[in-house]
Amino acid sequence: MGKRNKRISTEGDGENLANNPFGGLDLGGLTEAKVSPIDKVATPKAETKKNRGRVDVVRQRSAGGAGWTTIVKNFVGISNEEKNDLKKQIQKRCGVGGSLKGGVIEIQGDKRDDVKAILEKARFRVVFAGG
Repeated sequence: MGKRNKRISTEGDGENLANNPFGGLDLGGLTEAKVSPIDKVATPKAETKKNRGRVDVVRQRSAGGAGWTTIVKNFVGISNEEKNDLKKQIQKRCGVGGSLKGGVIEIQGDKRDDVKAILEKARFRVVFAGG
């Protein structure tokens, strides 16, 4: 015959749904847990990310006018060692060269989006300035 004989009835007689697979278990003196409403469930508070200040990211023509250079400047309150670490992270992610001159990070090429991602991860507020 056809597939009709193999189908299970979906009529709501309630017999099949009334069977509790855990009904035969001994609770052993356990009390039932109180279920709290969803809105009362404690949720972890979002960490407040402190902004470390504004940093300007500028794209300008490199020396000789042949290509672009990405410049990161206006760092406030961080050491040259931390700037050097940021420069190394940017160079590694972008796969290009760069330098740290006078507190300004210079990266070869137009890599503003990659630079922005790394600086935002370090909790800086990145602003694209200039060209």
